[in-house]
Amino acid sequence: MSVDTEVPARTGNRVAAILVSLALAGNNAASYVLSLAAARILAPAAFGELSSLLAVLVIGVVPAMGLQTVVALRVARAPGLSQGSLFALGLVTSAIVATTALTLSPLLVLLLHLGSLAPALLVTAALGPLTLLGVFHGLLQGSHRFAVLSGLIALEGLGKVGGSLVGLVISGSPTGALAGAAAGSLAVVVAGWQICGRPRPRWADRHGGEVLHTAQAMLALVLLVNLDLVLARHTLPSSEVGEYALGAIVTKIAYWLPQAVGVLVLPRFAVSDRRRVLPVALAVCACLDAVVLLVSLVLGPSLLAVIGGAKYTASTMPVWPFALAGSMLALVQILLYARLADGDRRVTVLMWSAVGVEALLITTWLHGSPTQVVTAAACTAGALAAAGALLELRPRKPA
Repeated sequence: MSVDTEVPARTGNRVAAILVSLALAGNNAASYVLSLAAARILAPAAFGELSSLLAVLVIGVVPAMGLQTVVALRVARAPGLSQGSLFALGLVTSAIVATTALTLSPLLVLLLHLGSLAPALLVTAALGPLTLLGVFHGLLQGSHRFAVLSGLIALEGLGKVGGSLVGLVISGSPTGALAGAAAGSLAVVVAGWQICGRPRPRWADRHGGEVLHTAQAMLALVLLVNLDLVLARHTLPSSEVGEYALGAIVTKIAYWLPQAVGVLVLPRFAVSDRRRVLPVALAVCACLDAVVLLVSLVLGPSLLAVIGGAKYTASTMPVWPFALAGSMLALVQILLYARLADGDRRVTVLMWSAVGVEALLITTWLHGSPTQVVTAAACTAGALAAAGALLELRPRKPA
């Protein structure tokens, strides 16, 4: 590449990184504003209920993440690939996800000790459009249309999170917040369809097997990000669940802060030398999350009062393990993208093994306090990051 073309390319990468970072930061900031508002508007028990339901919603959009990853990799490798077949794949996946969620709604009521079926049904209503949105994200990501992708990400935050906030303020209940999320998500997916050129479905050349494999790995990752909060809701007293939910916000700050890195490098993993790109991506993630870890160490439990208000002033729960868990999971995500781009299915087994270990630790042993639960989550994430790095460094056997 000549100097004349290399400099604009580097400048474009920097601009793309800034745009995606700002959009993701705005989207995540909106989520944190929602959590802050909910912590102040709702009683601790109701806040714990809403946080658990939002965690379930995040887990439920895993097929959307699988769709986005598969579509982005395929578009990066073959820019002329028909959008219609990918859109059809998204419609089918969205319908399957919504139907499955509807079937499992009564189980969700029992698991999270909900007072009625309505919140579970609203989670189902939001999952359909959010799953389909993954196709539009992948089309933009794989074609390196990062400026447009940034706009769609920002619009998603405005619609989904903004709708939740409006519903929360109007109703003062978790059910109202979820109703707003469902309405906002539907509006965003319509906008995404418009932005991507109103594709029409073509019922051929589907890639369901690849999406299923990718979604399995992504589901394990999302479970690891949210499983501790769901299990905390199930095992801890309701008063401690609200406290734990605030700590989980720190986990998500550390996990989501480097998200732009993954968005930018995923298409490059498909067409570039991963061994050259991966170390840089991991180093950037580590540097960004070092700031979160340092702040949590300096402020300690007082950070919970800053996030949740005066009702959490007396908390003595350490915050830095939450930051450490989120930091490790951010590294795991980059390593997972690298292995998925290489088509290595061993990583799926590794991810699900980690899920099983964390669930076993929390349900059978480390559930006597919020600190014990987050310790199990942080140790599992750290061990998984180390194992993922070893798996990436291990040379593949020749075919």
